[in-house]
Amino acid sequence: MSLVNFTGQNVVEFTITGFDHLPYHKLMGAGILLAYCLALLGSTTNICVISTDRRLHRPMYLLICNLALVDIMFTTGASTTMISVLLAGDKTVSYNSCLSRVFIYHLGDVTQCLALSLMALDRTVAISEPLRYATILTNQRAFLLIVVSWLLGIGCIGKLAYNADQLPYCQPVIKYVFCDYAAIIRAACVDPEPYWFVPSIIALWLFAGQLPLILLSYGKLVFTVLRLPSTEKGGRTFRTVFSHFIPVVSFYAPKLVSILLTRVGVTLNLTERNALLIISTLVPPLINPTVYCLQNKEIRGTVLRVFSRNPVLPSKD
Repeated sequence: MSLVNFTGQNVVEFTITGFDHLPYHKLMGAGILLAYCLALLGSTTNICVISTDRRLHRPMYLLICNLALVDIMFTTGASTTMISVLLAGDKTVSYNSCLSRVFIYHLGDVTQCLALSLMALDRTVAISEPLRYATILTNQRAFLLIVVSWLLGIGCIGKLAYNADQLPYCQPVIKYVFCDYAAIIRAACVDPEPYWFVPSIIALWLFAGQLPLILLSYGKLVFTVLRLPSTEKGGRTFRTVFSHFIPVVSFYAPKLVSILLTRVGVTLNLTERNALLIISTLVPPLINPTVYCLQNKEIRGTVLRVFSRNPVLPSKD
């Protein structure tokens, strides 16, 4: 549909209506706020511990730190809008703010997928080539991979944000629970079908490209572990592989459920779609720092040492 002949009035703000038909707004808002605060606490703790402890300045910890930063951005892009709507009762979001949150949310989504791929790569090299790990994956190479993943994410999502910014909006209502690309495209006064092509290509790359690589990496790790001597089977290495796979499941499961249900002909109503959106936004940033903090002995030990230090009592002299 040509935009030249369109005379619709652009909007200056959007109204979020995804929660209007649901009860217990305050309770739901409190739950989302709690999940958001816990996610921030966990990710910030990992970042602070890794950045301040020079012993942790190694590739695996750089990747964990990157994932924590991505988690903060990903959940902030959506959670702040939901908390504002549910607790403050402010359902309006300015156009520029909404478009910025679209960019932040989807950039977090893409870079989280790439971060999980890098984590899988790191564990594959560490377990399959333990003697060459330090020479294959150095800090410089890990940092370069992180930078490339961010540049790829910015390039992909920048294109989506640019497309959305070029559209005329005469419908100031977003029927979802926060600002994302699908929501604002449906609010535009254009045929949305041509604007699904780019996100479909990105989704195909993430699901048909990244997910099989992650699964193959962890499959290779399991095969490597099973070939170890019996005294080592089922030990620390296998627990490491399993714990690293949990974030992958938490990130991909809600998306796969939505895709599979659609493919088998199950039509999700607006409430069910919003529920999947909320789960996919809150669960991974909650699980990731917990898994890596509790599973990793060095991060866990540093945190415990900080909280177990006895305070220095002032002298009575």
